[in-house]
Amino acid sequence: MLTVLVASSKGGCGKSTLVTQLASHWAQDGKHTAIVDADRQGSSFRWAARRAENNVPGVLAVEGGRRALDKLPEDTQRTLIDTPAGSHERELEPYLEQANVLLVPVLPSTFDLDATLAFLTHLQEIPRIKRGKLPVGLVGNRLKPWTRASQDAMEQLAGQSPFPVVAELRDSQAYVLLTALGKGIFDYASEQVRNHQEDWKHLLRWIKRQH
Repeated sequence: MLTVLVASSKGGCGKSTLVTQLASHWAQDGKHTAIVDADRQGSSFRWAARRAENNVPGVLAVEGGRRALDKLPEDTQRTLIDTPAGSHERELEPYLEQANVLLVPVLPSTFDLDATLAFLTHLQEIPRIKRGKLPVGLVGNRLKPWTRASQDAMEQLAGQSPFPVVAELRDSQAYVLLTALGKGIFDYASEQVRNHQEDWKHLLRWIKRQH
């Protein structure tokens, strides 16, 4: 089983977007996919419930907790863990030993970059990460790549982070609209949506290499 842990020190940076879009990709790929939603807001959990009402491959969702991963069916092939904003080692501890990769979404703003760099410093001290046993990848989110602000933010992040930037995702209302339906961009095949799917290829390849 491949287990992806998604965490950040900032709220509203796109953790649930990462979780639900990756879940839709793997579900469409025929993988038995589950979400462990440890965030009190329950956004990913509600997304999976809405998904069950539509004609798309289902995604199992369970509430987070120390024994959450043990509750998943034995045939689960892909698991995504959505964590609360501001999580540190104590909150992440139930998942750190079983995760295969850790993703950190980052928005292109000074406040978010400062908070993320401080968060990454804490991550470096987690024993499994420090030993190189848990790969960490950064995901630039809600970017406007044609703007100097987004370009500068990604350059700053790449230059100061101890971990690699493994994907850059463009800002799009498509994610907001599809989330309300319990769907993701991988549930569609239109030309416009395929352009967004291209943004995810680097991330999917990086995850595959780590696993």
